[in-house]
Amino acid sequence: MKGKERILRPAGRIHGGILLPHLKGTADLESVVMPPPAVVKIPMLQHIGAPAEPTVKPGDKVFVGTLIGKESGFVSAPVHSSVSGTVKAIEDTAVGGRNTKCVVIESDGLMEKDPDLKPFEVKSKADIALAAERCGLVGLGGAGFPTKVKLSVKDETPIDTLIINGAECEPYITSDYRECMEKYDDVIEGIYFLKEKLNIDRVIICIESNKEKAINKLYTIAADKRDKDDTVKLMKLPTSYPQGAEKVIIYSATGRKVPAGKLPSDVGCIVMNITSIATLYRFIKTGMPLVSKRITVDGTAVKEPKNIIAPIGTSIKDVLEFAGGISEDASEVIFGGPMMGVDSCDINSVVEKRTNALTVMREEIKLPAVTPCIRCGRCARACPMNLYPASVEAAVDHGFTEKLKKLNVNYCMECGSCSFVCPAKRPLTQVMRLAKAELRREK
Repeated sequence: MKGKERILRPAGRIHGGILLPHLKGTADLESVVMPPPAVVKIPMLQHIGAPAEPTVKPGDKVFVGTLIGKESGFVSAPVHSSVSGTVKAIEDTAVGGRNTKCVVIESDGLMEKDPDLKPFEVKSKADIALAAERCGLVGLGGAGFPTKVKLSVKDETPIDTLIINGAECEPYITSDYRECMEKYDDVIEGIYFLKEKLNIDRVIICIESNKEKAINKLYTIAADKRDKDDTVKLMKLPTSYPQGAEKVIIYSATGRKVPAGKLPSDVGCIVMNITSIATLYRFIKTGMPLVSKRITVDGTAVKEPKNIIAPIGTSIKDVLEFAGGISEDASEVIFGGPMMGVDSCDINSVVEKRTNALTVMREEIKLPAVTPCIRCGRCARACPMNLYPASVEAAVDHGFTEKLKKLNVNYCMECGSCSFVCPAKRPLTQVMRLAKAELRREK
């Protein structure tokens, strides 16, 4: 290990952002592996892009890691069985507002691994993207963008920076933090493996300043003896929300701005979160694809908050029962955290690749009434993308589509900061989503 390793300060400071209570009550709780449920229902659409096409039929025997859905386009991802057992049905189900096929598997409780699984040999840069594809890896806490697309960078697009996202800035969620604490070896090996195979000049590991134990762990990665040219650095970010959003963390780490409609690779960066790095490395070394997720189960209505490792396709109901159940006055079950999460309309909805938390909240006191906008400008000051949500709301109300284009509404990342700070309790985040949908319809 080298001498004193310098910890970087952010290269750019984002506009806006808000301070939130962290409520990380599960940060020191080691993950618990959930026994396989009697039945899993695995969607063929757990990602942005085209759904996977089932490759199995009712009656087929499957194992943990068996391919059950083949990708159907470049922006797509394969799907694998999370349990061993028998395929009972293939049925249509609503997932994320779209109907998609689900493979229903009756578990035999044995969790036998597919005998055909083997380590994935990486010989070239292209093999890294292929490994991500075979793993079925997608964005594990967001929209589910297929990782193979992120890593399929053309030679004429120079990449000089790999950013490791360890911010995890939303309240309650600690799944990435626990990955760092429990699977540190996979994180460190994954970082140096990707740096070497992708021939990237520098790695910046970004983490919020309030995660001291993880900072100590990640510091040793930057100070590792393999980093002879001192190109792997740790960066402590200010503790604010939404520090972990992809465009925000790129600006914080490098000072570069990603234009609307462009990818991080267009500004020379690849961003991967801690769990993605570790998952990809485990696949390369073992051949086991993405079949389970670490989920933070927490919130005011959860009786026994836990970090749970559950098979993909497990119902929310089964996960919550494993966490000791929820209180009778529970009113909201949210996929994700309270800021960017999505309400679950059905307790039988299932854990997906992109599920990183289940937040269950008690019934709250009646919310304050929505009142007219007072033009205070708080929403604009809080927006990390420097937008004007109140102006967007006015344009939507009056049907001024051309105005929406000028207001750059497509830059919105739907972080919820504008709604959080609005004293009039305007539903600004929902309005921003509506405005983006209006532009898509016109296009």
